[in-house]
Amino acid sequence: MEQFFAKDYAGGAFVLFGYTHWLSLLIIVVICLSIFFLRHLFNLHSRNLTRWLLLAFIYGSEISWHLWMLSIGGWTIQGMLPLWLCSLTVWTMPLLLIFRNQRYYEWVYFMGLIGASQALLTPDLMIYGFPHFRFIEYFTVHGAIIVAVIYMTVVEGFRPTWRSLPRVILITNLYWFFCGIVNNLIGSNYLYTNGKLPTPSLLDYLGPWPLYLLSMEGLGILLCILLYLPFAFRDRFTSSS
Repeated sequence: MEQFFAKDYAGGAFVLFGYTHWLSLLIIVVICLSIFFLRHLFNLHSRNLTRWLLLAFIYGSEISWHLWMLSIGGWTIQGMLPLWLCSLTVWTMPLLLIFRNQRYYEWVYFMGLIGASQALLTPDLMIYGFPHFRFIEYFTVHGAIIVAVIYMTVVEGFRPTWRSLPRVILITNLYWFFCGIVNNLIGSNYLYTNGKLPTPSLLDYLGPWPLYLLSMEGLGILLCILLYLPFAFRDRFTSSS
């Protein structure tokens, strides 16, 4: 049990696209597919219960991470403020799951899915492989973000529109600019405005700093368009039938 929470974990480092990485991704995909295929079985009671359970999983995971970082002396304002895309999504998740705000849904559909997917595909876990607490917490919180968005889309009936795209892109760029100011003030690197990850990530293919910032902008817009395409195809099919 001591090794489960150990700062200097000796149970094996995280292996990118290793067995436990693939298994964790598969579990998340299976949960999302199950929600999709069982979406008609959710009644009012089960929908309310599901939203609260998702919020409990998300908040429980995020709070436990902060407590663990405090316990090992790793909590700093340079890395633990809720300014990362996924952290911001986590702490504002009641807007989606409890208050069911359409404007917030639009933002978290695009930025939450993009941020959590990138985090799951290229985790910054270093020495913390399975079954360390950090490994389990990391995949739980990021996986729960994706599950929550899928659930609100296929069960609760939320969806983005074409007008969502410029709103989300504008808000995200303003937030990106804000994080850049914060980074210069406190020496942090939120949203990677000052440098890339120390571990392999998609940023490695986007050029050197600061050129990769422009690549990130273009890639982000492209991904937003791709995420909207299923709705565009459905609208086109519906209007022509």
